[in-house]
Amino acid sequence: MRFPKKMARAALCAPVLFVMTLAAARAQSPRDVAITATPNARPLPVDRGAAAVWQTLLKLHTRASLLMVTAHPDDEDGGMLAYESRGQGARVALLTLNRGESGQNLMSPDYFDAMGLLRTEELLAADRYYGVQQYWTRVADFGFSKTMQQTLDEWGLQRVLYDAVRAVRITRPLVVTSVFVGGHTDGHGNHEVAGEVAQLVYKMAGDPSVFPDQIKAGLLPWTPLKDYARTPFFRASSKGIYDYADRHYYPVRFFNYIENRWEPGMLSANVDIPEGDYSPLLGLSYHQISTLGYGFHKSQNGGTGFPPAGQMMSGYHRFASRVATRDHEQSFFDGIDASLLGIADLAQGQDSAFLTQGLARINALVEQAMKQFSAQHPEEIAPVLAEGLKATNALLRQVADSHLTADAKYNVTHELKVKQVQFNTGIIEALGLSLTATVAPPPASAGNVRGTGTPSFQVAIPGQHFWVKVHVVDQSPAPVSVNRIWLASPYSENWGATAQGSAVGPLDEDKGKDLWFAMTAPTNAVYTQPYFSRPNIEQPYYDILNSKYLNLSFAPYPLSALAEFEYQGIPVRMGQVVQSVERVTGPGTVLHPLVTGPAISLWISPHAGIVPLDRKTFTVAVLVHSNMKGPAQGAVRLELPSGWRSNPASAEFSTARDGEDESLTFQVIPSQLQKRRYTITAVANYDGHEYKEGYRTVDYAGLRPYNLYRPAVYQTTGVDVRVAQGLSVGYVAGTGDSVPQSLLNLGIQAHMLGAADLASGDLGKYNVILVGERAYDVRDDLRTYNARLLDYVKNGGVEIIQYQSPAYDHNFGPYPYSLSNNPEVVMDVNSKMTFLDPKSPVLTWPNSINEQDFTSWVEERGHGFMKSWDAHYHALLSTHDPDQAPQNGGLLVARYGKGVYVYCAYAFYRELPEGVPGAYRLFANLLSLAKNPAE
Repeated sequence: MRFPKKMARAALCAPVLFVMTLAAARAQSPRDVAITATPNARPLPVDRGAAAVWQTLLKLHTRASLLMVTAHPDDEDGGMLAYESRGQGARVALLTLNRGESGQNLMSPDYFDAMGLLRTEELLAADRYYGVQQYWTRVADFGFSKTMQQTLDEWGLQRVLYDAVRAVRITRPLVVTSVFVGGHTDGHGNHEVAGEVAQLVYKMAGDPSVFPDQIKAGLLPWTPLKDYARTPFFRASSKGIYDYADRHYYPVRFFNYIENRWEPGMLSANVDIPEGDYSPLLGLSYHQISTLGYGFHKSQNGGTGFPPAGQMMSGYHRFASRVATRDHEQSFFDGIDASLLGIADLAQGQDSAFLTQGLARINALVEQAMKQFSAQHPEEIAPVLAEGLKATNALLRQVADSHLTADAKYNVTHELKVKQVQFNTGIIEALGLSLTATVAPPPASAGNVRGTGTPSFQVAIPGQHFWVKVHVVDQSPAPVSVNRIWLASPYSENWGATAQGSAVGPLDEDKGKDLWFAMTAPTNAVYTQPYFSRPNIEQPYYDILNSKYLNLSFAPYPLSALAEFEYQGIPVRMGQVVQSVERVTGPGTVLHPLVTGPAISLWISPHAGIVPLDRKTFTVAVLVHSNMKGPAQGAVRLELPSGWRSNPASAEFSTARDGEDESLTFQVIPSQLQKRRYTITAVANYDGHEYKEGYRTVDYAGLRPYNLYRPAVYQTTGVDVRVAQGLSVGYVAGTGDSVPQSLLNLGIQAHMLGAADLASGDLGKYNVILVGERAYDVRDDLRTYNARLLDYVKNGGVEIIQYQSPAYDHNFGPYPYSLSNNPEVVMDVNSKMTFLDPKSPVLTWPNSINEQDFTSWVEERGHGFMKSWDAHYHALLSTHDPDQAPQNGGLLVARYGKGVYVYCAYAFYRELPEGVPGAYRLFANLLSLAKNPAE
């Protein structure tokens, strides 16, 4: 691409600290506490116009701040968060310990680390409605945990505390809260640890001897003033407190980790948060607003309903306070001077008359703006907000030049910089300033097209030339000028940004200005990928690839547009991450943050499997994805174990355009196959470069995508496994179900059954029909035509039901059973297996199943063990976690008519995609039931 010669060179700011300390590019939401470019293309309705201005005024009028600690995405009390942030003006942060990697998935086939990215984006979408800043620790969700000790054994308390203390020192909240109390009512070991950590960080974060390397890195200690936890939903019975995780009763008492003592009896609520309060300006209650956000946790809940208006209270128990309090409080901040003037308390009793006077001046301006606020004309208070920003800037300079101690300066400056950002935000919102930055065609071909732009590429590759269009507009009658518009990168890269023309000068009301930038992506451009990874799913925490991003959701996006305006003699800044433009049928034009990636991506799926020892050849499929902005030709080969070969030895690919995929198939011929693991790596050669990794986009409709990277590696294991020949298998897919793909390792191509097949298709042509995990949750057709499946069994078929949730607990089987609303789970992958009927045909043909087949399992033994069942069902296996009753309901087999009906709670949906040998051997026996000589 050629660029016009007469172009002004634009400054490109490289250091990440510059971008992160600016204050959000379009501090686009009242929740913003720093001027960083927003990745969101459009503000929420509750963050626009007069509603946004008023919320920012509430925040300017207080220094109230709060941090909530939870375990997983979807644990948060969104109503409380929304009430405090949007209703009371508090600065609110949410610390979520893990990213939910081991949750169930009702929306996509993603599990483990891909699931963690998915649930991270779900929570980020929810956070926008709550009005909070999001932080994380490095630990990963390793599966359902029944005890606190089990979680601590996996995570390590010090590892969690290090990251949590760091988050407290970053956010510096007056109050720490948690949804969990750190006890048996929490119902999950991860939850209990979250409750414990919330109390421990209250006690530890202010101690400079705790994690002193954080202090050396520039974070000072911080001591919160109060600690709360939500009062448990569960009531005590005559037997005590019931722990639904380990199914035991415990004495009615709760441990206070701050004071290191037991508190007898049920916890009382010291404060009740009125989440159901209605906001006339926002048009909803805070509980309703939060539910709109909580509905983004679709992978776990499939989508929520909308609550009716009305009172909704959320009670919190106070575990500790460093200020005098009453037994029943009106708010979390009772006893704390949470006013704007209360910032002076951070001077620690030093001579700070200048600080008190400066804060009084700022507070008076905020109150003046609140008094003069008009929903019809919010721009009328912009001059007052500008005076407030000037006063805040002046006070910051005074603090820097003062004789306050270094600690006092640090704390006061932290609060004043938040006010600086909030004034900046308030001015932008009051004036209706807007900035949009998109990948765009060259200006000569753009014409007078308005709107969100022409569809663009989605991934920028190293060395690529392209254009970015920045559009700014002043939607008020107030005089505003553009000082400058520039592009910034958080990495030490040269994007070669060159601006065509200039947008400097006055902005006419509603007319706006456009500025195009000619871009050249760096040849060493950093790919947009997580800053955290782990070598395998068995490691219950991530390795941090770049420590400066620890606690953040993701590393910054590669390219942002920022604008500096001048209003009333002061600079005001805003910005946005540069967006790619996509046209999607249905939603229409969709904007997503521009990402960087490789020219050629290689992806092998599944990434693991097995090879039967008698197999002479097996298939490896490599997906080549091109991000080249035109044709691309190259070749792919496999790096194989010694003595192995592939046909072809090398396969050529040829793509015609950007975003095109090509699947290459290799027949691998193993040599001297043994019962051990082997590694195969795909390598692409293109344009003189080798590519050995790739990515897959993790998302679903309506959610912001993110890319999961992994090496183009296939792990396979030689396994002594046999399966009946000539099987015809039908498959009713469940949620996140990749079992059909895994069956190819056994030489079985499953036929996916749709609604028409279940309604009127010839089911009798299948030897076996498999029902995928949680299919009864998501398949209306399965529930509707369940009787046809039972007839299929009665007439001689074999139906295998994999793990189901309580949605299956409606006697869909041929004989009665009970799963219960809280089905049993066995998490210990090393739990001893007891063979209740070792001579059963299911356990003896065509593979003789033994204890060795239950080694090397991952994540869990199984989910959804049956509680009770009719005598027609025959239980074959038993296992259990420590302190759990034997679970015999994991593999039930029943003869029904001429056929066989099987319910299996064992986690094949997790084991088969991970290439667990014994799981394949047992599953092969189940598939072979239709041809089992003994049946």
